[in-house]
Amino acid sequence: MTRQPGPLRIGNASGFYGDRFDAMREMLTGGELDVLTGDYLAELTMLILGRDRLKDPGAGYARTFLRQLEECLGLARERGVRIVANAGGLNPAGLADAVRQLADRLGLPVRVAHVEGDDLTAANPGSLAAHAYLGGFGIAVCLREGADVVVTGRVTDAALVTGPAAAHFGWGPGDHDRLAGAVVAGHVLECGAQATGGNYAFFHEAARSGRDLRRPGFPLAELHEDGSCVITKHPGTGGFVDVGTVTAQLLYETAGARYAGPDVTARLDTVRLTQDGPDRVRIEGARGEAPPPTLKVGVNRLGGFRNEVAFVLTGLDIEAKAGLVREQLTDALAKSPPAEVRWDLVRTDRPDAPSEETASALLRLVVRDPSQEAVGRALSGAAIELALASYPGFHVLAPPGKGSPYGVFEDVYVPQDGVDHVAVLHDGRRIPVPPAHDTVVLDEVPEPPLPQPLSQGPTARAPLGLVAGARSGDKGGNANVGVWVRSDDAWRWLAHELTVDRFRQLIPESGRLKVTRHLLPHLRALNFVVEGILGEGVAAQHRFDPQAKALGEWLRSRHLDIPEILL
Repeated sequence: MTRQPGPLRIGNASGFYGDRFDAMREMLTGGELDVLTGDYLAELTMLILGRDRLKDPGAGYARTFLRQLEECLGLARERGVRIVANAGGLNPAGLADAVRQLADRLGLPVRVAHVEGDDLTAANPGSLAAHAYLGGFGIAVCLREGADVVVTGRVTDAALVTGPAAAHFGWGPGDHDRLAGAVVAGHVLECGAQATGGNYAFFHEAARSGRDLRRPGFPLAELHEDGSCVITKHPGTGGFVDVGTVTAQLLYETAGARYAGPDVTARLDTVRLTQDGPDRVRIEGARGEAPPPTLKVGVNRLGGFRNEVAFVLTGLDIEAKAGLVREQLTDALAKSPPAEVRWDLVRTDRPDAPSEETASALLRLVVRDPSQEAVGRALSGAAIELALASYPGFHVLAPPGKGSPYGVFEDVYVPQDGVDHVAVLHDGRRIPVPPAHDTVVLDEVPEPPLPQPLSQGPTARAPLGLVAGARSGDKGGNANVGVWVRSDDAWRWLAHELTVDRFRQLIPESGRLKVTRHLLPHLRALNFVVEGILGEGVAAQHRFDPQAKALGEWLRSRHLDIPEILL
């Protein structure tokens, strides 16, 4: 890439493997762009691709990306838009070859490069897929050497933006503040429509104001040489961009004030947001620090087999009915009990209900074991044999199957120089990407002072969500819940009211777990990290909401005493 005057316009067309297929065409035709990125990978995706690769060694990448390019590669070339995506998954070299074959078939002179070195599966015996999170400088090398399309394996989500920005502006590893600004922009873009009104806590207010949330557009960042940016979207697309939508995404799947990556550690507590016009939010002030000396490695392995059955309990005596079937199945499985048995009674029933569905509760049984037999035939036989011999009204949502494999995710760390980060160019040249040498071991940021408390006044019992937004997500077995408010008075109340103890009261499931609260005053936000609430990660399906996507909405629905002046 050659440096051009003005901002670098970087768009996003995918937030996950399976996102809206036509988003790539929409982004290429909807307005000006310099680079179009796509994020196709998540912890669960790597496990899925690993299982694909077991069946076919030539698999392991996001095939959707190829189908999108079949429609859009010529359009991107015609408009001079570079494409950067992590769709290579476990096989970036294979995807790069497939893109070259596609370009040849379409008669397009496209230069395709890829980044490799993240695959550490061989160094982690027993894993299905183990991949280090690489930074953006391999992508930057590919673009500086003239690549039109760059595909990668496991890089950080923000690397899809830091790489093009470093190539365009000529940044080096020591440009910490500028790189931090690009990391923040990349974090906002990475989940696609979540930055443009998708999954937004105050969606009902937006709808009442006339904003069309049925089909949100995808976001783009106008990134400047100093690392500041404006988050926006193409004119005429659905959804909206405001300080709230950007704040929500900034808090998503983060922890404390330091947001560490292989290129830089971005200080989220320095970031400032301002509305810069309709559907435009300016982000500035991001400070950067040297990255940590280690790289995160996501290790996926098969954990065993799981099965589940949901018993429907209707009408009266719900607790007694649940107790009876639990005793019956415990006795039936006593000869060869599964390694893990979990019961959850979900009280969705109401008294004097107007429909059978609303008169019913669900008793959910989940079993896990290294042996498929222990969770398959043994469970299905025991459960179905109760059909005429258990509680009145016995039935299940679906009969249990033979059991299915589940995955386990864990983080390990390797030194920055423990991977062979390589940019593989369109002409076959392989250019090593040196590790960061200026590194700093992560440390906690001192907690900032609390604001002055709100003056005492009358309160009303009401849901937290009337004054606060939230967004939650997963990182391995942990969950984060970011909570923010939209006025200084609300922040003065929230910072004092929503303590760790109050959080535990509102979310009883967190009562025995480690909960850490982080303050981000510039965003008027609190970020809670709940360790271990997701067990061994999303693929293990430890809880009802295995990725904690709705944990924040549960918190917003809980009632507490709120100052009337805020309501």
